[in-house]
Amino acid sequence: MTSSDQNGQDWAVDVRDLTVAYREKPVLWDVDLQVPDGVLMAIVGPNGAGKTTLIKAILELVPSAAGSVLIHGQTYQKDRSRIAYVPQRGSVDWDFPTNVLDVVTMGMYGSLGWFRRPGSKERERALKALAEVGMESFADRQISQLSGGQQQRVFLARALVQDADVFLMDEPFQGVDATTERAIVDLLRSLRKRGKTVIVVHHDLQTVPEYFDQVLLLNVRRIAAGPVEEVFTEDNLRATYGGRVAFVSAVLARRDD
Repeated sequence: MTSSDQNGQDWAVDVRDLTVAYREKPVLWDVDLQVPDGVLMAIVGPNGAGKTTLIKAILELVPSAAGSVLIHGQTYQKDRSRIAYVPQRGSVDWDFPTNVLDVVTMGMYGSLGWFRRPGSKERERALKALAEVGMESFADRQISQLSGGQQQRVFLARALVQDADVFLMDEPFQGVDATTERAIVDLLRSLRKRGKTVIVVHHDLQTVPEYFDQVLLLNVRRIAAGPVEEVFTEDNLRATYGGRVAFVSAVLARRDD
């Protein structure tokens, strides 16, 4: 079963009329978002726009007041194996006493079940994922001993071993070094080449045209969504960021250089 519109378009992620409120204050209001298979999509908007909340609502980590979310035509609870999540690095307790390989292996617990111990096959998959993000030599290292960029790569490897179809990533570039940023971009492009759908909460507007195919401009409401070359415009950015005219002009000037 897939989710599709009246024109027969199938969607990897299909959000309809989604509203989320905290203490009766809307954080997301009547948001629609249809994401096709095999694209890299950025979610951008000012602080407090609801970007992280949207990701969490898709994952049913926060309750919605109205609307629906389907992943390839199914609710998240019915087919959790098809979606992988990379949270903000700052939300993770990196002092937890475990090593890199164990953290990555935890990504397979959804398919293994909590009472079946990972075996050699799972270890091989975890090591392969670590190699893909350039962290295989750190497999036995305690996660607390890693740099911020290295920790982020480990969490990306943890998502990779889930072999999901849809990846949701919350600020994966935040606070990482240039080498890690390039590694993440290469990984995102590799996932797209495999037909995966990747949705990324992103804060650097200047890199949106370079890194992503599609973009959602969000400020509590959906301002615009679609191919970057169509919707990443001055009018839409001004509508998203309000009175920050000088900021938007600077971004567009650098983009056009």
